[in-house]
Amino acid sequence: MTVAEAKRTDLAAFLRTRRERITPEMVDLPPGPRRRTPGLRREEVAQLAGVGVTWYTWLEQGRPINVSSQVLDAVSRTLMLDSAERQHLYRLAGQPESPPAVDSGQVTPEMQDILDQLGELPAVIANSRCDALAWNAAYARLFPEIVDAPEGERNSLWQSCVRQSAETMLLNRAQELPRAVAIFRGAYSRHADDPCWQDFVRRLSAESAEFAQLWASQDVADPGPRVKAFKHRTLGELHFSTTSFNSSVAPETRLIVYTSIDDWTRTAMTWLMTHGEIAS
Repeated sequence: MTVAEAKRTDLAAFLRTRRERITPEMVDLPPGPRRRTPGLRREEVAQLAGVGVTWYTWLEQGRPINVSSQVLDAVSRTLMLDSAERQHLYRLAGQPESPPAVDSGQVTPEMQDILDQLGELPAVIANSRCDALAWNAAYARLFPEIVDAPEGERNSLWQSCVRQSAETMLLNRAQELPRAVAIFRGAYSRHADDPCWQDFVRRLSAESAEFAQLWASQDVADPGPRVKAFKHRTLGELHFSTTSFNSSVAPETRLIVYTSIDDWTRTAMTWLMTHGEIAS
């Protein structure tokens, strides 16, 4: 048996087992009489996914047919596949793996506890669109304009481009902002057909000519550790290194930790945690 044949065999078994675990009641179908096997029938999966019965039957039989990502998405939704199962389906079908949804994982209490345990180190959990999903007290005191922003603008890229009169301004923005936009474009390429991402780019381009110009450059970069300099309205210049940790629990989210790299910044963060007001 060739590798391709083995994948088709696994694909057939995988689809069958996923279909058998979905009851008609789970998808608002009547139970119907005399079901010989558990779960949905093939024709019911085809109907719910909007594909032909013959075509889906061939797919589940492991026949060598071409399948599009749109069809795989429809089958994934019908069979209620989670992120890992969806990626597995794509691999078995010989398609490039689909990008996980940007908010495919929720911030768990354990993740929030990790944030809180970092004390005076500002830390945030962000998705690949740069939305701040959760943060600790140090981050809230350092970047109140981000955590206090309305939904849709609670985003570090938006704040850097649109709200430049922030409590904490990025000093080395000439180097850091182009890189941030390039990292964002790398993520955007995985979500280019997502209306939420498209709308975010449209809104940000309309609000910031600087972003629109950087976006038009088509530069792409991978995320990585950086050194960032900020000017705080009260405390003056602060210098941090940033380190990112990807989350396996919440795909396309990462923990970003700001570490003070000089004595003044460490002293300033101690003062800010003692005297500053926590942004809600």
